[in-house]
Amino acid sequence: MADLPTLAEVAAAAGVSPATASRVLTGSVRVTTSTRRQVHDAMSRLGYVRRRAPRGSGGRRTDQIIAAVVCEQTPRLFSEPFYARLLAGCEEVLAAHGVPMVVMTATPATSAIAAPPLVAGAVDGVLLVSARARHPLAVTLAASGIPVRCAGRPPDGVELPYVDMDNRDGGRQAAEHLLLSNRRAIATIAGPPTLPAARDRLEGFRQTLRDAGIFDMPVAYGDFSHASGAHAMQWLLQRAPHLDAVFAASDVMAAGAMQTLRRSGRKVPDDVAVVGFDDAPIARHTSPTLTTVRQPVEELASLAAKLLLVSVAEEGASEGNPVLPTELVVRESS
Repeated sequence: MADLPTLAEVAAAAGVSPATASRVLTGSVRVTTSTRRQVHDAMSRLGYVRRRAPRGSGGRRTDQIIAAVVCEQTPRLFSEPFYARLLAGCEEVLAAHGVPMVVMTATPATSAIAAPPLVAGAVDGVLLVSARARHPLAVTLAASGIPVRCAGRPPDGVELPYVDMDNRDGGRQAAEHLLLSNRRAIATIAGPPTLPAARDRLEGFRQTLRDAGIFDMPVAYGDFSHASGAHAMQWLLQRAPHLDAVFAASDVMAAGAMQTLRRSGRKVPDDVAVVGFDDAPIARHTSPTLTTVRQPVEELASLAAKLLLVSVAEEGASEGNPVLPTELVVRESS
């Protein structure tokens, strides 16, 4: 059996120093994007897999730990109901298997301090949540060899196993519902364009309108917060004062949009129909209650945790990338 390639050999193949290759592997922000790409290309060509040092004494370990890493700033973790639902679903499965879960956040700016313990053996597997384009931690984890499962599709160009919602089809369902309700002056409050789920929701919605002959849909972007939904709705009303429907990429943003519509004297749904996305608890408590696209958050969380445990037990087995269906839930706002 051939010897596994060393980090020094990876560095030589990439044309960089071993120290630079090591910094790439630990997610250091001091490495340029082009150098990072050279090193990861060399890792792929040589089949390099980082070997984690076992914790504790010899023998097969039973003290497994899973890290749930949310690629957001900490305040968002506690203010966005999606994360509470997702993490609770994951923890329920892991606890049933006797595996504790630690939760941490990692923005691009903090990836350099988040990556080393994850790839050096402090945990046995990583559940990666809300990784956006060019997130250095996602790139580092993809090359590390540690079992990883993404909750949601990973950014383009990053090869990691995942469980996802059919966000594109959810956008399609929202658009078809508004079209069947004879709405034609339709706008959208989209989520962050660097987040694959937000991009898929927008594309599914926009393509369905294009298929129906509507090509000039105004789009405002928010960050899934209530305030961003309210501000985006204000901008849309200035841009398209005669709009008669809006699709928001989250229920929290939809609630913010409805607040702005109410303050501007627009009645929902008589003047403007509103559709959200999530079927979060807030959807049943808005006035009027919110039509939305239900995503099975707890089911996704449970499946992602189970598949991650399989990967940990079988040293990297991936078990495919399931995509769960979304479902339109019609209430009073449309």
